[in-house]
Amino acid sequence: QVQLGEFGGGLVQIGGSLRLSCAASGGIFTVYDMGWYRQAPGKQREWVASISRDGEQNYGNSVKGRFTISRDNAMNTVYLQMDSLKPEDTAVYDCTATVLYRGAVNDVWGQGTQVTVSS
Repeated sequence: QVQLGEFGGGLVQIGGSLRLSCAASGGIFTVYDMGWYRQAPGKQREWVASISRDGEQNYGNSVKGRFTISRDNAMNTVYLQMDSLKPEDTAVYDCTATVLYRGAVNDVWGQGTQVTVSS
């Protein structure tokens, strides 16, 4: 079974920065697209950013110019650099990956990591 382990969340002041990391592990597999979503209390899940295996990046409008997604294919890891953080960025952030494992392609999700932006 392939699993995603996330870390890097925490408490940060308005205008500050955090970097989230998410690594896939658990067997012999191939990782294709990877990305990040977030969900604030009482709100629906929002797509934040995605990145293809060759490095093509896409962002949601709310984070363009402030967040940067990147990946290390050798380490099966995706990162989210979060700069100029705002209170509305407060949410549980969750990574996802499209994985080929045991002849099947499926989307795998992490457990989520809390990001809180305060004054």
